[in-house]
Amino acid sequence: MALAALRAARRAPWLSSTSSRALQRKLFSVSALRRNAAVTRDLMTGEFTSLPDIEQNRLQVVKSTNLRPPPPSSSLVFGQVFTDHMLMIPWSATNGWDIPKIQPYGPLSLEPCCTVFHYAQTVFEGMKAYRDGNGKVSLFRPDMNMKRMVNSAKRIALPTFDGDALLELIKELIRIDKHWIPQESGYSLYVRPTLIGTHKAIGVGPPNEALLFVICSPVGPYYPQGFKPVALYGTTEFSRAAPGGTGGFKLGVNYAPGVVPQKAAAEKGYAQNLWLHGPEHYLTEVGTMNMFVVFKKDNGALELVTPPLDGMILPGVTRDSVLSLARKHASGKNKLDGLTSDFIVSERPVTMSEVKAAAEANKLVELFGAGTAVVISPVDRIGYLDEDMLIPTGSDGMGPVSRVIYNELVGRQLGTIPSEWSVTVSES
Repeated sequence: MALAALRAARRAPWLSSTSSRALQRKLFSVSALRRNAAVTRDLMTGEFTSLPDIEQNRLQVVKSTNLRPPPPSSSLVFGQVFTDHMLMIPWSATNGWDIPKIQPYGPLSLEPCCTVFHYAQTVFEGMKAYRDGNGKVSLFRPDMNMKRMVNSAKRIALPTFDGDALLELIKELIRIDKHWIPQESGYSLYVRPTLIGTHKAIGVGPPNEALLFVICSPVGPYYPQGFKPVALYGTTEFSRAAPGGTGGFKLGVNYAPGVVPQKAAAEKGYAQNLWLHGPEHYLTEVGTMNMFVVFKKDNGALELVTPPLDGMILPGVTRDSVLSLARKHASGKNKLDGLTSDFIVSERPVTMSEVKAAAEANKLVELFGAGTAVVISPVDRIGYLDEDMLIPTGSDGMGPVSRVIYNELVGRQLGTIPSEWSVTVSES
Protein backbone atom coordinates (compact mmCIF):
# COMPACT_ATOMS: atom_id res chain seq x y z
CA MET A 1 0.00 0.00 0.00
CA ALA A 2 2.78 2.38 0.91
CA LEU A 3 4.68 1.81 -2.35
CA ALA A 4 1.46 2.18 -4.33
CA ALA A 5 0.90 5.54 -2.67
CA LEU A 6 4.39 6.58 -3.65
CA ARG A 7 3.87 5.56 -7.29
CA ALA A 8 0.59 7.45 -7.39
CA ALA A 9 2.31 10.49 -5.93
CA ARG A 10 4.90 10.37 -8.69
CA ARG A 11 2.16 10.52 -11.32
CA ALA A 12 0.51 13.55 -9.68
CA PRO A 13 0.51 16.79 -11.77
CA TRP A 14 2.13 18.84 -9.04
CA LEU A 15 5.26 16.67 -9.41
CA SER A 16 5.68 17.25 -13.12
CA SER A 17 8.62 19.63 -12.78
CA THR A 18 12.20 18.60 -12.11
CA SER A 19 12.31 20.75 -8.96
CA SER A 20 9.21 19.07 -7.57
CA ARG A 21 10.70 15.64 -8.13
CA ALA A 22 13.88 16.73 -6.39
CA LEU A 23 11.79 17.96 -3.47
CA GLN A 24 10.01 14.62 -3.41
CA ARG A 25 13.28 12.72 -3.21
CA LYS A 26 14.47 14.99 -0.41
CA LEU A 27 11.39 14.90 1.75
CA PHE A 28 9.70 11.60 1.15
CA SER A 29 11.83 8.52 0.61
CA VAL A 30 10.74 4.95 -0.02
CA SER A 31 12.52 3.96 3.17
CA ALA A 32 10.30 6.30 5.18
CA LEU A 33 7.24 4.65 3.70
CA ARG A 34 8.57 1.20 4.45
CA ARG A 35 9.22 2.22 8.07
CA ASN A 36 5.75 3.54 8.62
CA ALA A 37 2.85 2.86 6.27
CA ALA A 38 0.97 5.75 7.89
CA VAL A 39 3.47 8.24 6.43
CA THR A 40 1.45 9.67 3.53
CA ARG A 41 1.20 12.64 1.22
CA ASP A 42 -1.83 14.41 -0.18
CA LEU A 43 -2.05 13.52 -3.90
CA MET A 44 -3.61 16.86 -4.83
CA THR A 45 -1.48 19.32 -2.84
CA GLY A 46 1.70 17.31 -2.33
CA GLU A 47 1.73 18.16 1.37
CA PHE A 48 2.54 15.56 3.97
CA THR A 49 -0.48 14.31 5.86
CA SER A 50 1.76 12.51 8.36
CA LEU A 51 5.41 12.01 9.18
CA PRO A 52 7.30 9.16 10.87
CA ASP A 53 6.48 8.90 14.57
CA ILE A 54 8.83 7.57 17.24
CA GLU A 55 9.50 3.88 16.54
CA GLN A 56 11.14 1.79 19.25
CA ASN A 57 12.15 -0.95 16.79
CA ARG A 58 14.60 1.48 15.15
CA LEU A 59 16.51 1.98 18.39
CA GLN A 60 20.30 2.07 18.20
CA VAL A 61 22.37 1.50 21.33
CA VAL A 62 25.93 2.78 21.73
CA LYS A 63 27.14 1.83 25.18
CA SER A 64 29.65 3.88 27.09
CA THR A 65 33.22 2.61 27.22
CA ASN A 66 33.82 4.63 30.37
CA LEU A 67 31.33 3.24 32.87
CA ARG A 68 31.40 4.90 36.28
CA PRO A 69 30.61 3.23 39.61
CA PRO A 70 27.46 4.66 41.20
CA PRO A 71 28.27 6.81 44.23
CA PRO A 72 27.35 5.77 47.79
CA SER A 73 23.62 6.24 48.31
CA SER A 74 24.22 8.36 51.41
CA SER A 75 26.02 10.97 49.28
CA LEU A 76 23.22 11.51 46.77
CA VAL A 77 21.81 15.02 46.35
CA PHE A 78 18.62 15.33 44.32
CA GLY A 79 19.35 15.98 40.64
CA GLN A 80 23.13 16.23 40.99
CA VAL A 81 24.33 12.83 39.76
CA PHE A 82 23.46 11.22 36.41
CA THR A 83 23.76 7.73 34.98
CA ASP A 84 26.06 6.52 32.18
CA HIS A 85 23.59 6.79 29.30
CA MET A 86 20.89 8.99 27.82
CA LEU A 87 18.25 8.65 25.11
CA MET A 88 18.26 11.03 22.12
CA ILE A 89 15.61 11.37 19.39
CA PRO A 90 15.85 14.24 16.86
CA TRP A 91 12.85 15.55 14.92
CA SER A 92 12.50 17.72 11.84
CA ALA A 93 9.53 19.17 10.00
CA THR A 94 10.65 17.44 6.79
CA ASN A 95 11.49 13.95 8.08
CA GLY A 96 9.53 13.59 11.31
CA TRP A 97 11.03 11.60 14.19
CA ASP A 98 14.43 10.18 13.38
CA ILE A 99 16.30 7.14 14.72
CA PRO A 100 16.20 6.86 18.55
CA LYS A 101 19.63 6.36 20.07
CA ILE A 102 20.79 5.40 23.54
CA GLN A 103 24.30 6.75 23.90
CA PRO A 104 26.81 7.78 26.58
CA TYR A 105 25.68 10.66 28.77
CA GLY A 106 27.34 13.87 27.66
CA PRO A 107 26.98 17.48 26.48
CA LEU A 108 24.57 18.53 23.74
CA SER A 109 25.86 20.38 20.69
CA LEU A 110 23.45 23.21 19.85
CA GLU A 111 23.80 26.44 17.93
CA PRO A 112 23.37 29.62 20.00
CA CYS A 113 20.44 30.76 17.85
CA CYS A 114 18.30 27.71 18.75
CA THR A 115 14.81 28.75 19.77
CA VAL A 116 14.98 26.95 23.11
CA PHE A 117 17.54 29.51 24.30
CA HIS A 118 15.58 32.58 23.21
CA TYR A 119 11.91 31.68 23.62
CA ALA A 120 11.89 28.91 26.27
CA GLN A 121 10.58 26.38 23.77
CA THR A 122 10.86 23.40 26.11
CA VAL A 123 8.69 20.89 27.96
CA PHE A 124 9.74 18.21 30.41
CA GLU A 125 8.50 15.47 32.70
CA GLY A 126 9.54 13.94 36.00
CA MET A 127 8.99 10.28 36.85
CA LYS A 128 10.62 7.63 39.01
CA ALA A 129 11.77 4.03 38.60
CA TYR A 130 11.72 1.94 41.78
CA ARG A 131 13.42 -1.32 42.76
CA ASP A 132 11.60 -3.69 45.13
CA GLY A 133 13.10 -6.16 47.59
CA ASN A 134 13.36 -8.86 44.91
CA GLY A 135 15.18 -6.62 42.45
CA LYS A 136 12.15 -5.95 40.27
CA VAL A 137 12.24 -2.50 38.66
CA SER A 138 9.03 -0.62 37.92
CA LEU A 139 7.69 2.80 36.95
CA PHE A 140 4.74 4.49 38.64
CA ARG A 141 1.91 5.50 36.27
CA PRO A 142 4.25 6.49 33.41
CA ASP A 143 1.37 6.62 30.92
CA MET A 144 0.13 9.78 32.64
CA ASN A 145 3.52 11.43 32.22
CA MET A 146 3.53 10.59 28.52
CA LYS A 147 0.03 12.02 27.99
CA ARG A 148 0.88 15.20 29.89
CA MET A 149 4.12 15.65 27.94
CA VAL A 150 2.24 15.38 24.63
CA ASN A 151 -0.33 17.94 25.81
CA SER A 152 2.44 20.29 26.95
CA ALA A 153 4.19 19.96 23.58
CA LYS A 154 0.97 20.88 21.77
CA ARG A 155 0.62 24.02 23.89
CA ILE A 156 3.88 25.54 22.60
CA ALA A 157 3.82 24.10 19.06
CA LEU A 158 6.49 21.46 19.65
CA PRO A 159 6.07 18.16 17.80
CA THR A 160 3.87 15.51 19.39
CA PHE A 161 4.71 11.83 19.48
CA ASP A 162 3.55 8.32 20.32
CA GLY A 163 3.80 8.22 24.11
CA ASP A 164 3.68 4.42 24.24
CA ALA A 165 6.69 4.19 21.90
CA LEU A 166 8.66 6.71 23.93
CA LEU A 167 7.83 4.80 27.11
CA GLU A 168 9.24 1.58 25.66
CA LEU A 169 12.47 3.40 24.82
CA ILE A 170 12.64 4.85 28.33
CA LYS A 171 12.24 1.35 29.76
CA GLU A 172 15.22 0.19 27.71
CA LEU A 173 17.31 3.11 28.95
CA ILE A 174 16.41 2.19 32.53
CA ARG A 175 17.24 -1.47 31.93
CA ILE A 176 20.70 -0.50 30.69
CA ASP A 177 21.38 1.74 33.71
CA LYS A 178 19.30 -0.11 36.32
CA HIS A 179 22.39 -0.80 38.46
CA TRP A 180 22.28 2.92 39.28
CA ILE A 181 19.05 2.43 41.24
CA PRO A 182 20.14 2.23 44.90
CA GLN A 183 19.27 -0.94 46.78
CA GLU A 184 18.14 0.89 49.93
CA SER A 185 14.44 1.35 50.59
CA GLY A 186 13.06 4.76 49.67
CA TYR A 187 15.62 5.38 46.93
CA SER A 188 14.76 5.53 43.23
CA LEU A 189 15.90 6.58 39.77
CA TYR A 190 14.53 9.96 38.74
CA VAL A 191 13.78 10.00 34.99
CA ARG A 192 13.69 13.34 33.15
CA PRO A 193 12.29 13.31 29.56
CA THR A 194 12.80 16.71 27.90
CA LEU A 195 11.75 18.13 24.52
CA ILE A 196 13.34 21.31 23.16
CA GLY A 197 12.97 23.44 20.04
CA THR A 198 16.26 23.51 18.11
CA HIS A 199 15.18 25.67 15.16
CA LYS A 200 18.34 27.48 14.06
CA ALA A 201 16.89 30.96 13.71
CA ILE A 202 15.85 33.95 15.77
CA GLY A 203 12.11 34.36 15.46
CA VAL A 204 8.98 33.26 17.27
CA GLY A 205 7.13 30.41 15.62
CA PRO A 206 6.79 26.63 15.43
CA PRO A 207 10.25 25.06 15.20
CA ASN A 208 11.38 23.15 12.12
CA GLU A 209 13.69 21.05 14.30
CA ALA A 210 13.44 19.65 17.83
CA LEU A 211 15.26 17.25 20.11
CA LEU A 212 13.79 14.85 22.65
CA PHE A 213 16.21 13.48 25.21
CA VAL A 214 15.93 11.51 28.45
CA ILE A 215 18.41 11.53 31.33
CA CYS A 216 18.32 9.64 34.63
CA SER A 217 19.48 10.51 38.14
CA PRO A 218 19.62 8.27 41.25
CA VAL A 219 17.90 9.99 44.18
CA GLY A 220 17.23 9.33 47.83
CA PRO A 221 14.13 9.91 49.97
CA TYR A 222 13.13 13.56 50.15
CA TYR A 223 13.00 13.38 53.96
CA PRO A 224 15.84 10.97 54.90
CA GLN A 225 15.54 11.80 58.62
CA GLY A 226 11.74 11.65 58.73
CA PHE A 227 9.07 14.15 57.79
CA LYS A 228 9.75 17.80 58.45
CA PRO A 229 6.75 20.06 57.88
CA VAL A 230 7.44 23.19 55.86
CA ALA A 231 6.38 26.80 56.35
CA LEU A 232 4.71 28.59 53.44
CA TYR A 233 4.55 32.24 52.49
CA GLY A 234 1.13 33.17 51.08
CA THR A 235 2.46 35.49 48.41
CA THR A 236 0.28 38.37 47.27
CA GLU A 237 3.14 40.08 45.42
CA PHE A 238 3.71 37.45 42.71
CA SER A 239 1.50 35.21 40.55
CA ARG A 240 2.39 31.77 39.25
CA ALA A 241 -0.29 31.49 36.57
CA ALA A 242 -3.40 33.16 35.14
CA PRO A 243 -6.53 31.98 33.29
CA GLY A 244 -5.76 31.20 29.66
CA GLY A 245 -2.04 30.97 30.37
CA THR A 246 0.34 28.04 30.65
CA GLY A 247 0.02 27.05 34.32
CA GLY A 248 -1.67 23.78 33.43
CA PHE A 249 1.28 22.57 31.34
CA LYS A 250 4.74 21.35 32.34
CA LEU A 251 6.80 23.97 30.53
CA GLY A 252 10.23 25.31 31.39
CA VAL A 253 8.86 28.83 31.11
CA ASN A 254 6.69 28.24 34.20
CA TYR A 255 9.58 27.53 36.55
CA ALA A 256 12.31 30.19 36.17
CA PRO A 257 9.93 33.06 37.15
CA GLY A 258 9.37 31.29 40.49
CA VAL A 259 13.00 31.59 41.57
CA VAL A 260 12.85 35.25 42.71
CA PRO A 261 9.61 34.71 44.69
CA GLN A 262 11.21 31.62 46.23
CA LYS A 263 14.23 33.66 47.33
CA ALA A 264 11.93 36.35 48.73
CA ALA A 265 9.99 33.75 50.74
CA ALA A 266 13.23 32.28 52.09
CA GLU A 267 14.40 35.71 53.21
CA LYS A 268 11.19 36.00 55.24
CA GLY A 269 11.83 32.61 56.88
CA TYR A 270 9.56 30.41 54.77
CA ALA A 271 10.46 27.30 52.77
CA GLN A 272 8.07 27.73 49.84
CA ASN A 273 5.48 30.04 48.35
CA LEU A 274 1.79 29.34 48.61
CA TRP A 275 0.65 30.69 45.26
CA LEU A 276 -2.52 32.77 45.55
CA HIS A 277 -4.66 34.09 42.71
CA GLY A 278 -6.98 37.04 42.30
CA PRO A 279 -8.33 39.54 44.84
CA GLU A 280 -10.05 36.64 46.64
CA HIS A 281 -6.64 35.01 47.18
CA TYR A 282 -7.59 31.59 45.85
CA LEU A 283 -5.09 28.88 46.80
CA THR A 284 -3.55 27.30 43.69
CA GLU A 285 -0.24 25.48 44.24
CA VAL A 286 2.56 25.07 46.80
CA GLY A 287 5.97 25.87 45.33
CA THR A 288 6.10 23.43 42.40
CA MET A 289 3.56 21.04 43.94
CA ASN A 290 -0.19 20.58 43.89
CA MET A 291 -1.99 21.62 47.06
CA PHE A 292 -4.48 19.83 49.33
CA VAL A 293 -6.29 21.08 52.44
CA VAL A 294 -8.45 19.08 54.88
CA PHE A 295 -11.40 20.66 56.68
CA LYS A 296 -13.54 19.26 59.49
CA LYS A 297 -17.25 19.68 58.70
CA ASP A 298 -19.92 20.55 61.26
CA ASN A 299 -21.08 16.90 61.33
CA GLY A 300 -17.54 15.67 62.06
CA ALA A 301 -16.78 14.45 58.54
CA LEU A 302 -13.45 15.30 56.93
CA GLU A 303 -13.35 17.06 53.55
CA LEU A 304 -10.24 16.75 51.37
CA VAL A 305 -10.12 19.74 49.02
CA THR A 306 -7.87 20.56 46.08
CA PRO A 307 -8.34 23.30 43.45
CA PRO A 308 -9.95 22.16 40.18
CA LEU A 309 -8.01 21.81 36.93
CA ASP A 310 -9.05 25.19 35.59
CA GLY A 311 -6.07 25.75 33.29
CA MET A 312 -3.92 27.30 36.01
CA ILE A 313 -3.30 24.08 37.95
CA LEU A 314 -0.81 21.48 36.72
CA PRO A 315 -2.50 18.05 36.36
CA GLY A 316 0.00 16.27 38.59
CA VAL A 317 0.35 12.50 38.58
CA THR A 318 0.64 12.45 42.38
CA ARG A 319 -2.38 14.79 42.60
CA ASP A 320 -4.45 12.38 40.52
CA SER A 321 -3.21 9.44 42.59
CA VAL A 322 -4.17 11.13 45.88
CA LEU A 323 -7.63 11.93 44.52
CA SER A 324 -8.14 8.41 43.17
CA LEU A 325 -7.18 6.75 46.46
CA ALA A 326 -9.31 9.20 48.46
CA ARG A 327 -12.38 8.77 46.25
CA LYS A 328 -12.19 4.98 46.31
CA HIS A 329 -11.99 5.14 50.10
CA ALA A 330 -14.93 7.56 50.30
CA SER A 331 -17.04 5.34 48.01
CA GLY A 332 -16.15 2.18 49.95
CA LYS A 333 -14.49 0.53 46.92
CA ASN A 334 -11.05 0.42 48.54
CA LYS A 335 -10.99 1.36 52.22
CA LEU A 336 -7.72 2.70 53.61
CA ASP A 337 -6.86 1.62 57.13
CA GLY A 338 -6.66 4.53 59.54
CA LEU A 339 -8.85 6.90 57.52
CA THR A 340 -12.31 7.82 58.76
CA SER A 341 -15.33 6.58 56.84
CA ASP A 342 -16.95 10.02 57.12
CA PHE A 343 -14.89 11.36 54.25
CA ILE A 344 -15.61 13.77 51.40
CA VAL A 345 -13.42 14.53 48.38
CA SER A 346 -13.86 17.87 46.60
CA GLU A 347 -12.25 19.58 43.64
CA ARG A 348 -13.34 23.14 44.23
CA PRO A 349 -11.93 26.63 44.67
CA VAL A 350 -10.73 27.49 48.18
CA THR A 351 -9.72 30.92 49.44
CA MET A 352 -7.39 32.06 52.19
CA SER A 353 -10.36 33.55 54.01
CA GLU A 354 -11.94 30.07 54.18
CA VAL A 355 -8.68 28.53 55.42
CA LYS A 356 -8.21 31.28 57.99
CA ALA A 357 -11.80 30.98 59.26
CA ALA A 358 -11.40 27.20 59.58
CA ALA A 359 -8.15 27.64 61.53
CA GLU A 360 -9.80 30.09 63.92
CA ALA A 361 -12.71 27.66 64.45
CA ASN A 362 -10.35 24.68 64.99
CA LYS A 363 -11.73 23.06 61.83
CA LEU A 364 -8.53 23.17 59.78
CA VAL A 365 -7.21 19.61 59.98
CA GLU A 366 -4.13 19.82 57.76
CA LEU A 367 -2.62 21.22 54.56
CA PHE A 368 -0.05 19.51 52.35
CA GLY A 369 1.66 19.58 48.97
CA ALA A 370 1.93 16.63 46.59
CA GLY A 371 4.42 15.97 43.79
CA THR A 372 6.74 13.41 42.20
CA ALA A 373 9.92 14.45 44.02
CA VAL A 374 8.49 14.62 47.54
CA VAL A 375 5.26 12.54 47.22
CA ILE A 376 3.68 14.34 50.23
CA SER A 377 4.97 17.52 51.90
CA PRO A 378 3.11 18.50 55.10
CA VAL A 379 2.73 22.17 56.07
CA ASP A 380 2.79 23.51 59.63
CA ARG A 381 2.66 27.28 59.11
CA ILE A 382 1.46 29.87 56.58
CA GLY A 383 2.56 33.48 56.58
CA TYR A 384 -0.30 35.58 55.25
CA LEU A 385 -0.83 39.35 55.36
CA ASP A 386 1.81 39.82 58.07
CA GLU A 387 0.41 37.06 60.30
CA ASP A 388 1.39 33.43 60.82
CA MET A 389 -1.34 30.83 60.67
CA LEU A 390 -0.46 27.55 62.40
CA ILE A 391 -1.46 24.28 60.71
CA PRO A 392 -1.91 21.13 62.85
CA THR A 393 0.56 18.26 62.36
CA GLY A 394 1.11 15.04 64.28
CA SER A 395 4.21 13.94 66.19
CA ASP A 396 5.56 12.41 62.96
CA GLY A 397 5.10 15.69 61.11
CA MET A 398 2.05 14.53 59.16
CA GLY A 399 -1.72 14.79 59.47
CA PRO A 400 -4.40 12.08 59.70
CA VAL A 401 -5.19 12.11 55.97
CA SER A 402 -1.75 12.72 54.45
CA ARG A 403 -0.20 9.99 56.62
CA VAL A 404 -2.57 7.30 55.34
CA ILE A 405 -2.40 8.49 51.72
CA TYR A 406 1.40 8.67 51.82
CA ASN A 407 1.79 5.13 53.16
CA GLU A 408 -0.55 3.75 50.49
CA LEU A 409 1.15 5.67 47.68
CA VAL A 410 4.69 4.73 48.67
CA GLY A 411 3.66 1.11 49.14
CA ARG A 412 2.35 1.02 45.59
CA GLN A 413 5.44 2.77 44.24
CA LEU A 414 7.87 0.42 45.98
CA GLY A 415 5.89 -2.71 45.18
CA THR A 416 4.98 -3.70 48.73
CA ILE A 417 1.33 -3.04 47.85
CA PRO A 418 0.24 -4.66 44.54
CA SER A 419 -1.15 -2.07 42.13
CA GLU A 420 -2.12 -1.67 38.49
CA TRP A 421 -0.26 1.65 38.64
CA SER A 422 3.06 -0.17 38.84
CA VAL A 423 4.50 -0.81 35.34
CA THR A 424 7.26 -3.43 35.17
CA VAL A 425 10.54 -2.42 33.54
CA SER A 426 12.69 -5.39 34.57
CA GLU A 427 12.00 -8.48 36.68
CA SER A 428 15.50 -8.48 38.17
